[in-house]
Amino acid sequence: MKALVRRPGPRLPEGLVTHVHRVPVDLARAHRQWQDYVEILQWAGWETIEVPEAGDCPDAVFIEDTMVVYKNVAVIARPGAESRRPEIIDAEKTVESLGYSINRIRPPGTLDGGDVLKVGDTVYVARGGRTNAEGISQLRAILEPIGATVVAVPLTKVLHLKSAVTALPDGTVVGWPPAVDDPRLFPRFLATPEESGAHVVLLGNDRLLMSADCPQSAALYASLGYEPVIVDIGEFIKLEGCVTCLSVRLRGLHHK
Repeated sequence: MKALVRRPGPRLPEGLVTHVHRVPVDLARAHRQWQDYVEILQWAGWETIEVPEAGDCPDAVFIEDTMVVYKNVAVIARPGAESRRPEIIDAEKTVESLGYSINRIRPPGTLDGGDVLKVGDTVYVARGGRTNAEGISQLRAILEPIGATVVAVPLTKVLHLKSAVTALPDGTVVGWPPAVDDPRLFPRFLATPEESGAHVVLLGNDRLLMSADCPQSAALYASLGYEPVIVDIGEFIKLEGCVTCLSVRLRGLHHK
């Protein structure tokens, strides 16, 4: 198991905000929180691979948006925010060096990796502020021939699909209802009591990496037999980030 990460750059406090009010970001604190996040991945058995810092791109730490990885294929995104497009260059080089087959979203398509949620062979992709219909069409054309079912869902209330929903190891989609356009689109949906409770990273061995600001959700998952692993990412939440955004998890060239 490998995870691509990218350390925060000096312009992080200038990162884009769309659905929240801008508040000051403490860059030194963000660096400490990022280091804690990386160390938890390593503790859980992930080999972390640093993509070179993109100093001129304030949002580059949110590396999940640069690609969608399914089986042996890395689909390089074309971010909906033009200022983020340089982020993909070194991310593509890094994932290609690991042996993945490269495909790309091409103009006029746009797609952010954070708009894509994989649940088994079902790939949910949000049509929202950063991902357009052409981007979804291109993703479907790339992934369906290799076994995926691509399901498009509307997104109007938050920045990215994974700002609204993620999934537990058993495939249950979890989400905070005020952020989800239509929970009925998912076969199994579990409502979370806090917004950040909708964001989990599957670390393996039924461990769920979660933000520190959702204790009720952590208790809910513990009651279901999972082990919450808590990290403070408060500086990144100010920029609409969450635990999924800060890494690209690669589960091996022969697995999803």
